[in-house]
Amino acid sequence: MGKASRDKRDIYYRKAKEEGWRARSAFKLIQIDEEFNIFEGVKRVVDLCAAPGSWSQVLSRKLYLPAKLSPDSRDNDLPLIVAIDLQPMAPIEGVIQVQGDITNARTAEVVIRHFDGSKADLVVCDGAPDVTGLHDMDEFVQSQLILAGLTIVTHVLKEGGKFIAKIFRGKDTSLLYCQLKLFFPVVTFAKPKSSRNSSIEAFAVCENYSPPEGFNPKDLHRLLEKVGSPSGADDLDCSSGWLEGASKVYIPFLACGDLSGYDSDRSYPLPKDADGTYQSLDPVQPPIAPPYKRALEMKKASSHGVKELEKPSLDS
Repeated sequence: MGKASRDKRDIYYRKAKEEGWRARSAFKLIQIDEEFNIFEGVKRVVDLCAAPGSWSQVLSRKLYLPAKLSPDSRDNDLPLIVAIDLQPMAPIEGVIQVQGDITNARTAEVVIRHFDGSKADLVVCDGAPDVTGLHDMDEFVQSQLILAGLTIVTHVLKEGGKFIAKIFRGKDTSLLYCQLKLFFPVVTFAKPKSSRNSSIEAFAVCENYSPPEGFNPKDLHRLLEKVGSPSGADDLDCSSGWLEGASKVYIPFLACGDLSGYDSDRSYPLPKDADGTYQSLDPVQPPIAPPYKRALEMKKASSHGVKELEKPSLDS
């Protein structure tokens, strides 16, 4: 599929390039904010699984740049944004990059040092594994990634803070909902308009961080292992995540974004120049060190080697 074809079939892919976003996923965070006002009063943010950086761009444009351009701005009062990923990404103004593992508590210590010992008002995570197309497996792996993200959240998020994370909907979504409810009294699963209807993705919008009384972040995995099985769930009120039929827990689910706006599953005509042609734009920022880079280099080298063998020698 060529660039123009994709521009026609994916309006948010096209708009992302036109507006300078690194990925179409930027619109998802924008539309979540339109519905839940997640940026209000936010001064410190952590972006987990940040690369290539579209959500960090949104945070920079919505929080850092307006504060910097304000006549009353002071350097020591500007919002702090820390982006974490195992992969490096190109710089973004106002965003501090940390290459680290979100499952490691030491990464949380690095974040807190950047915040001068304070904690974050908001943690966002748009990370996802490489999908297999087997929905049950993809849902399970994604839920484990979210729970791994809680390793950082429980260390760096202040009480009353918010956590936004991508989820994959499936048969065990109720259990994940109940696990998140252990830490957040208000949890809503939201589907932005820019997220395709054909996709099983949605976003958990978790508000008012309130960990269990006496909770120690070091005990997170032990706690989650306990609530992850029916036999241990009763003590922590997660048993409803395993119920079926009329007793099954029902999750608040909300479509967000301009519902009369662009439809991510529809094709739109391409805007033409004065001469009647359409010029497709290049991506704003290609990945600088993608995990598949080595594979591409090996494929290119292999292809080059085959062509060398196919060349007729001068002696033939």
